[in-house]
Amino acid sequence: MSNQANSKPNIVLILADDLGYRDLGCYGSTAIQTPNLDQLASEGIRFTQSYSGCPVCAPSRSVLMTGNHAGHTSVRGNSGGIPLQGNDVTLAALLNSAGYTCGGFGKWGLGDVGTTGVPERHGFNTFFGYYHQVHAHTYYPSYLWRNSEKIELPGNNDGDEGKIYSHYRIFEETCNFIRKNSNRPFFCYAPWTLPHGRYTIPQEDPVWKVYQDKRWSNSAKVAAAMISLFDRHVGQLLQLLQALDLDDNTIIMVSSDHGAGFRFEGELDSCQPLRGHKRTMYEGGIRVPTIVRWNNQIPQNQVSDHPWYFPDIMPTLLDLADLPVPKGIDGISITPTLKNRGEQKKHDHLYWALPLYDFGKREFKPEGLMEAVRKDNWKAIRPLTNAPIELYNLSHDISEEHNVADQWPNIIGQMNSLLRQARTAGHPQIEPKMPEGKRYR
Repeated sequence: MSNQANSKPNIVLILADDLGYRDLGCYGSTAIQTPNLDQLASEGIRFTQSYSGCPVCAPSRSVLMTGNHAGHTSVRGNSGGIPLQGNDVTLAALLNSAGYTCGGFGKWGLGDVGTTGVPERHGFNTFFGYYHQVHAHTYYPSYLWRNSEKIELPGNNDGDEGKIYSHYRIFEETCNFIRKNSNRPFFCYAPWTLPHGRYTIPQEDPVWKVYQDKRWSNSAKVAAAMISLFDRHVGQLLQLLQALDLDDNTIIMVSSDHGAGFRFEGELDSCQPLRGHKRTMYEGGIRVPTIVRWNNQIPQNQVSDHPWYFPDIMPTLLDLADLPVPKGIDGISITPTLKNRGEQKKHDHLYWALPLYDFGKREFKPEGLMEAVRKDNWKAIRPLTNAPIELYNLSHDISEEHNVADQWPNIIGQMNSLLRQARTAGHPQIEPKMPEGKRYR
């Protein structure tokens, strides 16, 4: 039986790693070729004010998986191996309990092998890729993991060169999962590692030929090629869905875990017109490109300025699949916005937090809590625990160039109150013990 007739829609959630707000043609890039994502945007809805869960990898993914913002989710630090708790309820677990086969392919970042956070303990029937996010800092790892079983990659030595480029293998596994499960409802979570550093790509790949002679830094050229490779593989995945007669019954969502790692000013201009980048609470660190398509359900060629963020992904996808949304989470379904009908409930405010980590000392920094809150068009940032609050009005200062904190003491008071209330104590952010001399298993 074709899955087009299945009452449950398939869900494909593709997450880029370090993709900047302006890194796609449909978001204004003239430097990087992304024809497939541009086409996808024309077939669905593109958001201009969608936000990640955090300006760094692990907490952002935790927010996505749990539906709770960075002041409530389990994994709040970005040291690399802090695991989800065993009792955390994830998007994959909820879909799995509703009859979905769930597969993940790429970088997990929410618990290494042997911890409470491994993906197979959180709803995934299969996961292939990197578990500890520091492991994902090489594209030529000597091994990857499948359901906590080590898969050797002969010819690789964890450096910048090798025989097997990990993303090729991860993409292959993504497609194999879709083929294998084409006759049953599936959730395909694809947190691919592109275009995160270290910036490297096989020189024989056709996308490298497009950029190799540009008068840019080598890192900018490779990053652009990696983004075009990401785009090509999104296009090939969409072609696969069409070939399997699945495209009309499959929800596609593409986003990024946070802003670009580097701005590449005068080359890629990855964050323009936004200020900041990954690791900052400015818009360039948390505002991300997001595209959603569901043929015949989501009207085509929409552009929305509705402000929403990663906690909303869980309730939205559950809502689209006609499944109950857990009570008590921070997220709000954006189904009315996607379908352009009905009243869209809005957040009173959006909240982000990040405890800063000292990788040299292997400990979190005292007084190192970075926070931000957005209420309507007001955005407040506290860059460190006891630092003064910065205040910006995004309605006419999207680049956050004018700190107006001194002019609006009443707004500062409101924002300060929100910051005090938004965050609970949470679980201890502790790295599990590792084998001697290793950062990951």
